[in-house]
Amino acid sequence: MGGALTAFETTDTIRQALRLRACDYINKPFDVASMRAAVARAMQQRTIEREIINYTEQLQALHSELQNQVISEQIARTRGDIYASIIHDINGPLTAISGFVETLNRRVGSASHLAAADLDYIRERLRAVARQVTSCVEISRRYLSFLRRQTDEAPRVGLHQVFSELENLLDTHPSLLHNRFAVQPPAEDLCVSIHGTDLIQILLNLAVNAFQCAPRGCQVDIRGEILREPLDLASLKDGPGDRWLNLERFANLAPMVRVSVRDTGPGISPEILPKIFQPYFSTKGPRQGTGLGLSIVHRLIREAATALHVHTCVGEGTTFTLYVPTAPAGK
Repeated sequence: MGGALTAFETTDTIRQALRLRACDYINKPFDVASMRAAVARAMQQRTIEREIINYTEQLQALHSELQNQVISEQIARTRGDIYASIIHDINGPLTAISGFVETLNRRVGSASHLAAADLDYIRERLRAVARQVTSCVEISRRYLSFLRRQTDEAPRVGLHQVFSELENLLDTHPSLLHNRFAVQPPAEDLCVSIHGTDLIQILLNLAVNAFQCAPRGCQVDIRGEILREPLDLASLKDGPGDRWLNLERFANLAPMVRVSVRDTGPGISPEILPKIFQPYFSTKGPRQGTGLGLSIVHRLIREAATALHVHTCVGEGTTFTLYVPTAPAGK
């Protein structure tokens, strides 16, 4: 950057001076005062440019620092959510284990001797406890894998096994109370393309959410069926009483399994429906729920390329319907 000295002030000379990054120009004849003023203006402009560059660099550094801080906070928040989810998810198997142990204590503690039927009962309950312990281990490994950004191959599981495990968990869950439930597996025992523990956790959270929606209890029906045709995605629309989740990632391939969790509770109002999958959102009291159950369901269906439909009507109840692609056994 500098000044330009010229005897004739023309448009061409001005343009050339600007191309050469001149900040000023002086026509002949000139005096010392004009030279000094031009140099002062040039020095002032140079100082301003340096300050602008310095401020720009500071702003870029500050932006980078803020971005790193945001990322760190997001990571910390993600880890906090994951730890809360681990506690929430493991609570189901631990509750079942506690229920099984309590029934064993009652059975064994009140008996003066153990007959063959008692031994069979104990063995059955101990096998159930072992399965729930395995579920705890799988849940922990799944979340640790997520924290390490690893992807483990999801073991395939048959639908009948999933429904059997789910029924055992619900039968001993403390939220059952005055509620009633029925479990109807699909006629055909196909494997699904989702981690077995994840599918159980999805259905368990949906069922427990239904148990807790009505203070005096309600009927909860869990039913599975096989669909031989893909869904007509163009016809699936959200509405005041309907909400679809994860259609953009859904593997819409037949055959697939449709599992519905239907309750006869109070239903969900149109104002509340868009919020139910937000983390920590809950309409229940502080002792009835953490607001994580449906948020965990939302995350699991996104990870598994499944879809979920919620249909509700105030005063008539709510139905959550899960669509899961099937997979060859052993894959």
